[in-house]
Amino acid sequence: MEVFKFVFSPIEVNTYILADESGICAVIDCGCYNKSEFKTFTDFVEKKKFRPALLLNTHCHLDHIFGNGMFREKYGFGAYCHKDDEYNRKDSLIHASFFGLKMEMPPEPEGFIADGQEIECGSLRLKAIHVPGHAAGSLAFYYEEGRILFTGDSLFAGTIGRTDLPGGSYETLINSIKLKLFVLPPDTIIYPGHGDKSTIGDEMKSNPYFI
Repeated sequence: MEVFKFVFSPIEVNTYILADESGICAVIDCGCYNKSEFKTFTDFVEKKKFRPALLLNTHCHLDHIFGNGMFREKYGFGAYCHKDDEYNRKDSLIHASFFGLKMEMPPEPEGFIADGQEIECGSLRLKAIHVPGHAAGSLAFYYEEGRILFTGDSLFAGTIGRTDLPGGSYETLINSIKLKLFVLPPDTIIYPGHGDKSTIGDEMKSNPYFI
């Protein structure tokens, strides 16, 4: 699997493309804020001759779903997320106003993903891990074969996601990370929703929230 990262929107969210050897790809958190950013995304996809077949949302805070409508219009299918995060999708226009931003109402999900569910995209196999705390429906996606974990806004390099938004809980997030993510191999690479990558081992040793 190849992983490509883009940083989109004024909130600087990470959008990931995961491609298998045939060019079939999954996208995690299409954060394109406008048509110009979405063109940057589609131009790259077309240049690499990738074929998007799956869109996943780690959660439905506005920055992670900015591009869902454009993605559906372009590729003919929508995003999959956890059902417990529908409240964030439905409230995204209100959240956008808090940031002085504008957006159209994101489309309804293509479907919902449950904790432990195995997701297939071409030859890629991902496992969904429910990690509530930043948001009620936060998910991480684990590619076991390559020991790669997409953590959304639950775990970052050197910090954790904020817990003061609706559906957030500090205690829940800490427990989610300890019980669901820190049980993975220490050399597992984490790709978060914002900022740089890290590893599970590095976060267990040096993340100030766990030492």
